[in-house]
Amino acid sequence: MKRMHIHVGVDDIAESVAFYSALFGAEPAKVKDDYAKWMLDDPRLNFAISTRSGKQGVEHLGIQVENADELSEMRKRISQADIDVFDEGETVCCYAESDKTWLQDPAGIAWETYQTMADAQLFSQTSETSDSACCTPVSIPVVAAKSDCCEPSDNDKSGCC
Repeated sequence: MKRMHIHVGVDDIAESVAFYSALFGAEPAKVKDDYAKWMLDDPRLNFAISTRSGKQGVEHLGIQVENADELSEMRKRISQADIDVFDEGETVCCYAESDKTWLQDPAGIAWETYQTMADAQLFSQTSETSDSACCTPVSIPVVAAKSDCCEPSDNDKSGCC
C-alpha cells in the first residue's frame, strides 16, 4: 500500500518536533539533529522535517511504495503519461537507502516516487555539509509555474488573495 510523503523545511527541529507531535498525537519514528520523520497510519503519511535547506515550507512531496512491484507500477504510470523524470535509482537520502524517481508538477513542486529499503547512518551519500533539501536533485525537468494571484499578506490592500 502506498503512503503519501511530505517534506517540510523548518528552522528549529526541537520546536517543530513538539508542534507536529502534538498535531499528530504521535512521536517521530526517527529523530536526528537536523531531521525528524513520522510514519503515520491515520492518515497514511510519511511526514518529514529538516533544517538542511535553510528554507521554511514545503520542500517536496512524494509517494512512498512498499515494494519493487509498486515502484515499477508508479514508474510505468508516469512513463505512460509522458511526464519528464529524473531516475535517481538507488541512493542514500534522509537517513535511508531508497530507489527514487523524481518529477515536477505543473506548479513547479518537486515530487518523488520511491521505495525505502533500509535505514542509513548518513543524511545523504553526497557531502554532509550540502544544503540540499532531502537530496532533491537539481536536474528535475523544469516546468514553468503559472499564477494569476499573489502571495497573501496581512497588509495587502490590492484585493488579491
